[in-house]
Amino acid sequence: MLKEFFLGFVKLHIVYHASHAPVFGLELMQELARHGYQLSPGTLYPTLSKLERDGYLRCEKKLINGKIRKYYTATPQGKKALKEARAKIAELVTEVIEDAPPDL
Repeated sequence: MLKEFFLGFVKLHIVYHASHAPVFGLELMQELARHGYQLSPGTLYPTLSKLERDGYLRCEKKLINGKIRKYYTATPQGKKALKEARAKIAELVTEVIEDAPPDL
């Protein structure tokens, strides 16, 4: 169950970072690890592909040191979804953290 919840957080992180600047897989893995998410390439790359297919990310391939690297940028749809998610995140934080019963 936790993995399913965290994957939603991971997707938000990806779109967030891609809304600021183009990002690539290894960079995202390192950034997400900084937040405590240990993702394998087998989880990250399908997630990036799905976010692209769903219209939240745009992919641009660049030749870097003789290798093709895929850079992802948030689309207008991705930025809109992120904006809407911010309101839901604020509401969730209020309920789960700030209004939590004292025994939790």
